[in-house]
Amino acid sequence: MAKNTLSSAFRKIDVDQYNEDNFKEDEGDLGGIHGPDENEITSLLNQSKHIDALIVALSSAPLGCKNQQVKDHALNITLRVLLSIKSSQMETAVDMLEEKDLLDVLMKYIYRGFEIPSEGSSGHLLQWHEKAFSKGGVGCIVRVLSDTNRA
Repeated sequence: MAKNTLSSAFRKIDVDQYNEDNFKEDEGDLGGIHGPDENEITSLLNQSKHIDALIVALSSAPLGCKNQQVKDHALNITLRVLLSIKSSQMETAVDMLEEKDLLDVLMKYIYRGFEIPSEGSSGHLLQWHEKAFSKGGVGCIVRVLSDTNRA
């Protein structure tokens, strides 16, 4: 017979920490994410470099940020860029997004723009959705809808 049968030390072990199904969201905030620089975006828009402004806005999106104000500010900047690009330039702008990640970020902002419609923005965002879908396909939409990092 075992010597230490009266010990209750084994009861203090948290066995749930070893369960694979136990999901815990990432702790903390990614420190260096502040979103797109509004001055840089405004400067590019004033110089009629709309596509460059779009690339800068999408590449500096605060996807891992937990601060909702930063995310809303980035959304407003990106929507301003998206709505400033004419319909005839949309396909060129989407083709300039060579990285698949930037196309996914664009699609995230399109869906976020649908959540807060303004005068004339829905039709413009639908055109953006059509162009992004034609390049990214169904996979782009699935990646956006299943991603936990929201724009």
